[in-house]
Amino acid sequence: MTFSIRGARPEDAADLVHLINQLAAYERLAHASRPDEATLAAQLAADARPRIEALVAHDTASGRCIGFALYFHNYSTFLTNFGLFLEDLFVEPDCRGQGVGFALFQALAQIARERGCQRLDWNVLDWNESAIGFYRKLGAEPLSDWVTMRLDRSHIVSLAGEN
Repeated sequence: MTFSIRGARPEDAADLVHLINQLAAYERLAHASRPDEATLAAQLAADARPRIEALVAHDTASGRCIGFALYFHNYSTFLTNFGLFLEDLFVEPDCRGQGVGFALFQALAQIARERGCQRLDWNVLDWNESAIGFYRKLGAEPLSDWVTMRLDRSHIVSLAGEN
């Protein structure tokens, strides 16, 4: 199989929504997946604020979108410099093991290098041994001394108080 990788554009939103729902099913989180194509298209626009970015992989023969890496900038106070945070990476199951995931990661590393980023961070589910093994082969180290915390929308609104 041959494939190409490029930066996602707003017109890729429908393909990305499909892949996001596939990812959610794989991660046993289909019940939580509610991607909106119009919102995603707007967030991928070059002038969006805030903005997300993504890479998409396409099968060269069929043109089918077979994978993506969605990312955004984060910031390290200690390094006083930017990094990239990989929110999600997914490759269609029938295309795994053919270098698509590696190529997406490599393209993301090239972007990070070009932008002077000091780190590339992401999360992985603790049960996803195949992904953890893949990431370790890339040289990634798990950070066991950090706990991911989250406020959902209702708690954000509550904490923010009245306008």
